[in-house]
Amino acid sequence: MMFSPAVQLLDTPSPLAWRLFFVAGKLLLPAVEGAALAPVPVLDFEPTASSRHYLGRLDGLDCWAITLADVPDGWQPMALRAAMMQMPAPLLNLAVRAAQIVEWDRTHRYCGACATPTEHKPGERARVCPSCGQLAYPRLSPAMMALVWREGELLLARSPGFTPGIYSALAGFVEPGETLEECVVREVEEEVGLQVSDLRYYGSQSWPFPHSFMLAFTARWVGGEIVPQAGEIEHAAWFPLDGLPGIPPRFSIAGHLIRDTVAAMQGAAS
Repeated sequence: MMFSPAVQLLDTPSPLAWRLFFVAGKLLLPAVEGAALAPVPVLDFEPTASSRHYLGRLDGLDCWAITLADVPDGWQPMALRAAMMQMPAPLLNLAVRAAQIVEWDRTHRYCGACATPTEHKPGERARVCPSCGQLAYPRLSPAMMALVWREGELLLARSPGFTPGIYSALAGFVEPGETLEECVVREVEEEVGLQVSDLRYYGSQSWPFPHSFMLAFTARWVGGEIVPQAGEIEHAAWFPLDGLPGIPPRFSIAGHLIRDTVAAMQGAAS
């Protein structure tokens, strides 16, 4: 499925469209067991929407992110993370985009400089202050992810908020004036007290909780003993490649990063 992003509708609307409805930050799904999101025509409750954002076209069909005040009959709200686990990749990526735009719109209704109510700027994904001209674009917060390795083992950790039994790679936000590489080195040392080198970029993922942009690396351990950062890391340890604990599913970049690194290390050792 091919997605073509756009800010505004530039052609005749498609008769059916992907309409992603949100209520209080939750995605609405059909309230029928086993039913999945599907393209639909304009629905009778859509005129009551508090906001509508055009996203582009997915395989020639228009895509909209729509905010409602209440859940209409025939629909049920679901936490975005749970909904994402049920979606194929193209719809997952669309839901991520929609959720971040809806959240940006909700949190930028007033100017951060003078507190005047903002307005949508025509032709751009931006809100503008009619008083002082301040522009607010959708926010992205770059965060590194680092999977630390040494011969035959991976360093995995869990934070207090993780699902019980699940471990993942280390992660943290980039600070002002810092490169991604500096962030990786700093975060690893802060979170577990280890020193690393030989950073290798793996890939990236937009992550809507609430507006992170994840950039994943592998990094080789060169020194230090594990000392978990109080309040941030509940437990961290070295795990053998054939004895990993529970890890994130593949819909997250952490799930791909860990599985692909294990496969590469096992392949190199054989």
